[in-house]
Amino acid sequence: MTDIAQGSFTIRDFHLASGAVLPEATIAYVTRGQLQPNGRNAILVTHGYTSGPRMIEPGVASSEGAWSTLVGPGAPIDTDRYFVVCSNMLGSSYGSTNAASIDPRTGKPYGSSFPVIAVEDIVTAQHHLLTHLGVTHLRAVVGPSYGGFQAFQWGVTFPKFMDGIVPVVTSPLPPQSDRVAGLMKWFGDDPNWNNGDYYENGGVKGTMTRLRIDTLTRYGMADSLKDRFPDPAARDAELHRIASGWADVFDANSLFILGRAMETYDVRRDYAKIRVPVLYVLSTTDALFPPTLAPDVIAGLTAAGVDATYFELVSEHGHLASGADADKWAPALAAFIRKLEA
Repeated sequence: MTDIAQGSFTIRDFHLASGAVLPEATIAYVTRGQLQPNGRNAILVTHGYTSGPRMIEPGVASSEGAWSTLVGPGAPIDTDRYFVVCSNMLGSSYGSTNAASIDPRTGKPYGSSFPVIAVEDIVTAQHHLLTHLGVTHLRAVVGPSYGGFQAFQWGVTFPKFMDGIVPVVTSPLPPQSDRVAGLMKWFGDDPNWNNGDYYENGGVKGTMTRLRIDTLTRYGMADSLKDRFPDPAARDAELHRIASGWADVFDANSLFILGRAMETYDVRRDYAKIRVPVLYVLSTTDALFPPTLAPDVIAGLTAAGVDATYFELVSEHGHLASGADADKWAPALAAFIRKLEA
């Protein structure tokens, strides 16, 4: 008997930080475990930029690697004791409303007309979902990469709704401010791009596959594959297979929607709004969020009165370390959750 459930929830007339309104905002999600009648035994796991809510399922790999070491019976995020929710971000590509969704006002995909959203909107939609599910309080919000942005944002936007946050391989501000400009270098020359309105003219899978190979290589996946694929040609073929499979299911516009949200994200000025303990985890070989970030982040949080702890994950897996070397930081996560329970 499995404890895994998948579902979706639609918010009507969802007001965005920009002032725009989405007539319908559907949020897809995966849950594990059982919610207690008081609705207080819940943990929210937030996923990364290009992954999705199935990252909490046993053996399912996300772009951060499988999290089944961290989520499950007896794991640090213990599904025997906790109701674990992982929601697909608004604007993402695994069942939530995004640019490929039909705009009920036009009967056509949103495409380039999809409104600009903020990380604040993403977590506010999650708050609506949790309320719908009967969650009244979270033990913690835990997430890697873009999921870490969400964890920090939860601490700022809903400071009383959780007992602690765990941002992993991430930062209180994005790694770069030209995300959309960088994406346009890939898509601008694609003859099917049409400013994001490509749904009726063949799509942009070839460009998506090449972009994904580049991204995964920078994240360290080629090195992670060496043990299973010692032959360089075989390793390249596997990387291409993974990238092509992802390009089949991930909508290019989601990269832009979430990229624009990332460009306005910066919680450093709001550290004082965080009222709960923070466990901040970085990987020694992560080029995207290097450990050199930690001193300033911890100092800033501490100066704002936040109980902040740093854990450095010694890993050869770069930005993928949170899943690929989950066993190395699982004890720190388990100890932090015990601290929150106390």
